[in-house]
Amino acid sequence: MLSKRHVLVVDEHPKSVSHMQAMLKGTGLFEVQVARTAAEALSLLESRHFQLVIIDMNMPDMDSLRFISELCQRRVNTMLVLVSACSQSLMNSVSLVAQKSGLTVMGAFQKPFSEDALRQLLQRMQQGAETTPQSHDRAPCTFERRAIENALQSRGIQAWFQPKIALGSGRIIGAEALARWDHPEYGFMLAGSFLDAIRHYGLQKPLLLRILEDAMEAHLLWQRCGYQIPVSVNLPVSLLDDPQLPDELFRQVTARGVDTANVSFELLEDEAISHVVNYHTGSSRLRLKRFGLAQDDFGRGYSSMYRLISTPFTELKVDRSFVHGVADDDIRKTALNAVVQLGRQLGLTVTAEGVETMRDLQFLRHIGCDYAQGFLISAAIGAERFGMLLASEVSDRFVLASPTR
Repeated sequence: MLSKRHVLVVDEHPKSVSHMQAMLKGTGLFEVQVARTAAEALSLLESRHFQLVIIDMNMPDMDSLRFISELCQRRVNTMLVLVSACSQSLMNSVSLVAQKSGLTVMGAFQKPFSEDALRQLLQRMQQGAETTPQSHDRAPCTFERRAIENALQSRGIQAWFQPKIALGSGRIIGAEALARWDHPEYGFMLAGSFLDAIRHYGLQKPLLLRILEDAMEAHLLWQRCGYQIPVSVNLPVSLLDDPQLPDELFRQVTARGVDTANVSFELLEDEAISHVVNYHTGSSRLRLKRFGLAQDDFGRGYSSMYRLISTPFTELKVDRSFVHGVADDDIRKTALNAVVQLGRQLGLTVTAEGVETMRDLQFLRHIGCDYAQGFLISAAIGAERFGMLLASEVSDRFVLASPTR
């Protein structure tokens, strides 16, 4: 159950304000205060803490983009909801600005604010409270190199696993290995808190080998329990400049008695390819060794159509920016449907990342997407808990009728 939240509604229209107040208070979960101007809202935010701010995108004294800028400059820690009568594409653009500026955006909804919008908001807040681990943001160079190296050697940095389900059956069919750091001072940290430091010190390869080793152990653990669960590991494309890497990865996997067909590498698209020949040589050699190869985060970063058709991928992973909220966004529906059909026509399995609501999952099944992962299914968890998840058959709750083709 959600604890009571303090909400600030920023809207100049009395009818809209009354309507929203009644809906929010009717849940019994919110204490609501109203600001008639953006300037008044900023003043209130300086004097007290609001967990949630709901703002009309086009306030007369300050548009939503200026308001977002002010929130960031003042370092206001709050969740944001955008409401507007503007086009969905404009709302998506403003929402993206807020997210890239470091704000947590819980939704962008058409006015008038509806019961369905409220239901989605409550669901997203509940999921965020239950499934988002606590983490600590740190500047990239505030971690010393030696501390990271020690964590890699001692398994302070380790792999946790996010399940992937088949949308046709609802069963868990794979696991993505994600780096986590159990820091002695700062506690449990997500990868985003320390990956910049990893890059800064050139420790991407030691991290890759650490996570791959953990993934092999987890795969064998689940295998002993009767489950054949393939694993995937993130691989920065810059590491493909090392001509020895495919052989090294092959030796590490086969030395544990694991079939390479049960291991996939997800090529991270957070950097440009510096040496095209090395990239294609490395990716092709991995496939010749029967490793799976996934185009990760397709739709953002440095991913491109040419890279998709010129690299021997076996899987296309659609970035969460296409997936999150797709069931209620006609523009995203069109784009995501096109991406899924493209992947299927290219003979790739298609995985949707960042699935957080059952409505989004049902839409993905409807358009023929193969696999899904996200907080709706499970956050990343340790290998033993993952085994318990398999044994509990919790995935039964995602078993639905076969999707319409």
